[in-house]
Amino acid sequence: MPLSAEFTDPRLVAVYDTLNAYDSGTQPAFYLRLAEDLGARSVIDVGCGTGLITREFVDRGYAVTALEPSTEMIAVARRRIGEDRATFLAGDTALLGAAGIDLAFLSGHVAQFFLTDESWRQALTDLRRALRTGGTLAFETRNPAMREWEAWADGTRRVSVDPVAGRIETWTGVDDVDDGVVSCTLHYRFLDTGVELAAANRLRFRTLGELEASVTDAGFAIAETFGGWDRRPLQADSAEIILVARAV
Repeated sequence: MPLSAEFTDPRLVAVYDTLNAYDSGTQPAFYLRLAEDLGARSVIDVGCGTGLITREFVDRGYAVTALEPSTEMIAVARRRIGEDRATFLAGDTALLGAAGIDLAFLSGHVAQFFLTDESWRQALTDLRRALRTGGTLAFETRNPAMREWEAWADGTRRVSVDPVAGRIETWTGVDDVDDGVVSCTLHYRFLDTGVELAAANRLRFRTLGELEASVTDAGFAIAETFGGWDRRPLQADSAEIILVARAV
């Protein structure tokens, strides 16, 4: 699948962390606690982006494989972490091979970028091969029942301040919703320079039933599901579907 300009345009990659900062106690904390609870030693960060979560794992002594299809994003991760402190793979899950890894996770709603059932099935198959038997797969996706894309389309704009690029106004336009795939356009206005950029994006919203079926078909057993980063139970109105599965 072609990558969005959000992940390839150097101007947008440079401000990605500012525009997509994690709130305290959310994704990094959840996956770090999961690794600790599991007693994991080796980890795959699928879609590592600029390496924010990767660095957290590396700093805690985990052996990390950082996988990212965007060469621009993974270059930032390499600089941030250090070339020799993790294994960096620029590409897709086919690069992983059989590695006997303890934990693989997809943060940042990476699972939603696999638009087709075929691409998602292949990724899960590759991840099962990379994990040892008894290893763990974890990921999150937005709950389609909450129809979050409707909030994106309301025209709300926000302004973030990047230490280098200055003030950036952002908003999202929803272009199409078809069979679980939401097509949208991310808009960026760099207020200090007047530069305007746009990035087309497509995301797949899968139901819990679809997710569970795809994961079990790939050789996993569902271990836990959560509805929030604080490990609250999954409810019909949960914003997130967080799934943890064991390789069998």
